[in-house]
Amino acid sequence: HVPVVMMSGKANLADAVRATKLGAFQFLEKPLTPEGVLVALRSALEVGRTLAENKRLHEQLGHGDPLVGTSAAMDELRALIARVAPTESRVLITGESGTGKELVASAIHRQSARGAKPFVTVNSAALPRDLVESEMFGHERGAFTGATERRQGRFELADGGTLFLDEVGDLGPEAQAKLLRVLEGGVVERVGGERPFAVNVRVLAATNKDLQQAVRQGHFREDLWFRLNVLPIHILPLRERPEDIAPLVRHFAARCGARLGRPVTFDAGAVPLLAAYSWPGNVRELANIVERMAILATSELITAPDVARVLPSNGLMPVQQPGDAPWRDIALTETLDQYERELIAKALSVSRGNVAEAARRLLTDRANLYRRMRRLGIDPPRNNSSNEG
Repeated sequence: HVPVVMMSGKANLADAVRATKLGAFQFLEKPLTPEGVLVALRSALEVGRTLAENKRLHEQLGHGDPLVGTSAAMDELRALIARVAPTESRVLITGESGTGKELVASAIHRQSARGAKPFVTVNSAALPRDLVESEMFGHERGAFTGATERRQGRFELADGGTLFLDEVGDLGPEAQAKLLRVLEGGVVERVGGERPFAVNVRVLAATNKDLQQAVRQGHFREDLWFRLNVLPIHILPLRERPEDIAPLVRHFAARCGARLGRPVTFDAGAVPLLAAYSWPGNVRELANIVERMAILATSELITAPDVARVLPSNGLMPVQQPGDAPWRDIALTETLDQYERELIAKALSVSRGNVAEAARRLLTDRANLYRRMRRLGIDPPRNNSSNEG
C-alpha cells in the first residue's frame, strides 16, 4: 500500500473530498511549505507502519482463525457471514463475552471487497472519556495539552477498509453523538483541525449488552442503534452448542502444539469432561484452559484427571438435587443431558476410551451408548477400534 499525497493551487473543498474518496492520503494546497510537506510525508509513513503493525498483531491474536464448529448454529453463522460480507451495510454483532465477536467481524472483513484494506479495531470500553474524540478522529499538533504532534484517528487509519467498534455499548453520551455524526455524514474532523475530510469506512460494531434495553433506559441513543443495527448477527454462547467443543479443543490443541513444538492430544474422557462444563467465559475461556493444560502437561496426552484439576467442580455443571435450598428453576432436559454427559465422560475416562468397556460399566449395550454419545455431541474416541479389538 503506497500512500498518495496530492497537491494543487486551484482546488477547493469538493476537489479535496473527491481526491480522498479516490484514495489520496492527503490533499495539499499551494503554495507549499517545507514543514507542511514534511508533516504530510511523516504522517503517510506513520500510516504504513501502523497498518503493518496492525496486520502483525491481528495475525498473532489469531484474528485470521477459521470459525471452528460443527453445530447447526455455526453452520448458520457461517452462511449468514457469507451473505452479509459482500455488502457495504453496517453489522451489529451481539453475544456474551468470549463468544468470538471479533473473529466474526474479521471474517466479514476478509470475505468483503475490502479484505485487502485495513481492519482497525477499537475497544470502546477502554477509551478514556476525555480522549474518545482524539482516538477516533485524530488531532492536530497543539490541539490540547500533550498533543505534541499530529495524530491520525481510527477512522482515518481504517479509510478504505473496515472499522470494528468493540463494546460499542460502553460509549458515553457525548461519544455516541459524535459517532452518529460521522456515520450520517461520512466526514471527520481532527481535534484542533479546521478542515473536515471524507472517509470511506465500513463500520462493524459489537456488544455484549442488550442495546434495546439500554435504549429504553436512556443509556444508548436510539438513532445510533438504528444506524448500527442494519444487519444483526447473534452468536450463541458455547454452553448452547456443546457439539462445538470437541473440534474447538482439537483446533486449540493443534495451535498450542505448533507453538510448543510438541504434540498436544486429549484422551477419550477429557473432551467429554470439557463438554460438560458450562463455559461462562465461552470460547476465550476454553482457549485459555487448553493452553494452560498444554503448557503444564507432563506428557503429550492430556487426561480426564488433568482436565478435572483445572476446571471448577471437576469441570461439570453443578446439578441441584431435589430438596436443596433455595430452589431455583432449571431446564429439566438440559440438566439431565448434562448429568448424562458427565457419567459417559467418567466411564470413558476410566475405560481408557474403550466404548464397549464404558458401556459395560454403565450397564448398557455398546449400540445404545453410541446413540447417546451422538445425541449429546460426544465424539467417539479416535483410537476406539484398536481398543475394542
